[in-house]
Amino acid sequence: MTEFASRGYAHPETLVSTEWVARHRDDPNVRIIESNEDPLVYSSGHVPGAAEVNWVRDLNDPINRDYLDRDGFTALMQRLGATADTTLVFYGDKSNWWACYAFWVFHLFGHNNSRVMDGGRLKWEFEGRELTIQEPQFTASDYRAAERDDEIIRIFRQQVMDHLLAGGRLVDVRSPAEFHGELLHMSDYPNEGAVRGGHIPTADNIPWARAVNPHDGTFKPGAELERIYRQENGLKPDDDVVVYCRIGERSSHTWFVLRYLLGFDKVRNYDGSWVEWGNLVGVPIER
Repeated sequence: MTEFASRGYAHPETLVSTEWVARHRDDPNVRIIESNEDPLVYSSGHVPGAAEVNWVRDLNDPINRDYLDRDGFTALMQRLGATADTTLVFYGDKSNWWACYAFWVFHLFGHNNSRVMDGGRLKWEFEGRELTIQEPQFTASDYRAAERDDEIIRIFRQQVMDHLLAGGRLVDVRSPAEFHGELLHMSDYPNEGAVRGGHIPTADNIPWARAVNPHDGTFKPGAELERIYRQENGLKPDDDVVVYCRIGERSSHTWFVLRYLLGFDKVRNYDGSWVEWGNLVGVPIER
């Protein structure tokens, strides 16, 4: 993990390399977790020893648009054979969109002993490392989860409105076409239900992908991230920042960048994001 200190990150300990994962994949104190957008990716081959956490099946309530509750998280951690002392390492497709999303959800329950594998699946495959279709089996743990805390790193629509009226900083991490209302969804993706296109007024458009190197999905060095977020867009580490996208997955990636790589004190993810805001009656929208 020391290799990331040289990149100028505020919290380099939150990242691990593919080499580190290869060395620790059989460590009983470590759980490697793959979380993808595409549910077929894991079964086609994954890091040996890695368990799957499916963002739909495992992290979301099947009825209400919300996350699993304390009992659900307890059951998930017990299935993973994880204890309060287990180090969780997340990785996945899409340059770690869903890995950062899962990392964020796990932090809602206070399991902060978590890391992200820099580069995700893309870098692991790019390096020609071993993949397996064998799913690991774990002895169930006696983990007991804390209540989910929605106050510190999560924000809801009325709070977003209050934040907007108070002049707080907002970062829209979607593509420029989505931001300007030309698209209601990502290119080549189905519309997920937004009736109106555009963005929340005063939001800065800083697409999530600017934070990563496209050839291997790794995070850019701290100096480059400083230039993008602070010098170009004027964000400051003591700002109260709200990030959003379409349903909270890309914005969780930017939340991770701001909070852990740049050391921002207060960053909240609006997981309702544009699917919610673009359907609300009477809220302001800009194009």
